[in-house]
Amino acid sequence: MSLSGRTLFITGASRGIGLAIALRAARDGANIAIAAKTAEPHPKLAGTIYTAAQEIERAGGRALPLVVDVREESAVVAAVAQCAEHFGGLDICINNASAINLAPIGQIDMRRYDLIQQINTRGTFVTSRACLPYLQKSDNPHILTLSPPLDLRPKWFAGHLAYSLSKYGMSLCMLGLAEEYRAAGIACNALWPRTMIATAAIEFALGGAQMMRRSRKPQIVADAAYVILNRPARECTGQFFIDDSVLYEAGVRDFAPYSVEPGSALLGDLFIDATSPAPPGVQVEFMK
Repeated sequence: MSLSGRTLFITGASRGIGLAIALRAARDGANIAIAAKTAEPHPKLAGTIYTAAQEIERAGGRALPLVVDVREESAVVAAVAQCAEHFGGLDICINNASAINLAPIGQIDMRRYDLIQQINTRGTFVTSRACLPYLQKSDNPHILTLSPPLDLRPKWFAGHLAYSLSKYGMSLCMLGLAEEYRAAGIACNALWPRTMIATAAIEFALGGAQMMRRSRKPQIVADAAYVILNRPARECTGQFFIDDSVLYEAGVRDFAPYSVEPGSALLGDLFIDATSPAPPGVQVEFMK
């Protein structure tokens, strides 16, 4: 498997999972457009599009940092065009940019509701749409979105309805695009982690240091994405993948190195429970 010479357009790639995916591709010598808002250092969050570009190039890839707010259609369209012109084409679109707010309906104001819908569902739609004309010229085109498997049980909506609508909207984009572009040979899939992933959202918004210790590193999602993106597009579309299941199928048997604190009980991510069987030996405590 190799992504050598492939061009990836990744939203939200200045840190976290998006950057991890970029760095995994960079090790093969891939071209990566870093499409994110963070041009200036954040007081709490590490990383900008420029520091991400430096890491990508040190890892062996070619980087193009682009200031992009996925809520702005014109900015997305222009960035995708610039990426394709700079690298001579586009092979892979990664919809990673996402906002989280788990407030119940009575506690979330409409400004914040609109924000997460615009970034998550609309941002995925706009970015995928902008990439499609270029992807149709690739010999193995992929769209991969960081969103959950579709499961309409009420428990995944009650208590955090606004966020659930936005993330399921991202997954529905992949469901529809997979069928619409099946004949064109563009793979459209979703990928979601079985456990919490040690990102800024966990550290600062959800659970702090204690939850971070019971999380996995972003590299597990990046390694799973790498496996998916190397599959033939015409044979791999319309799927809702779970990170460790992808890796287990690819031959991985030891998942301990992915844990932030090996030996700690892992916490299951939202939208995943025991009905989704984990690989043998993987123990996860799921949300009720």
